[in-house]
Amino acid sequence: MASTFVLEVVTPDRKFFEDEVEMVVARGKEGDIGILKGHTPFVTPLDIGRIRIKQNGEFKEATIAGGYIEVGKDKTTIITDAAEWPEEIDVDRAKAAKEKAEKKLEYSKSEKDIIRARIALRKALNRIDMAEKHRY
Repeated sequence: MASTFVLEVVTPDRKFFEDEVEMVVARGKEGDIGILKGHTPFVTPLDIGRIRIKQNGEFKEATIAGGYIEVGKDKTTIITDAAEWPEEIDVDRAKAAKEKAEKKLEYSKSEKDIIRARIALRKALNRIDMAEKHRY
């Protein structure tokens, strides 16, 4: 069996995931980061995207709404505002959020509102893409 470490993914609402894993891949601000047991400790921000978790030789995916990853000697923690497995995603709600963000982008005047709308749009698209990828 491959070397494992503890991965914990937490949101303000719940402990999304905590278990022994072989690997986790997350999207950092400058690209994907792959973590294996024994990785050099560090902390870095994460972008809106997916995390890929390898357990027992198989990968599973979840969406995250950005956040931070803290890599320690035997434990890695991801702190994010939101995390969802594909089957948890409410596609209708995600599509409504996408439409709302697009309207805000169209009508926003301030740079602050435009930035917020772009972030909301990226989060909605991430959720929609994940749900569609895992639907049959």
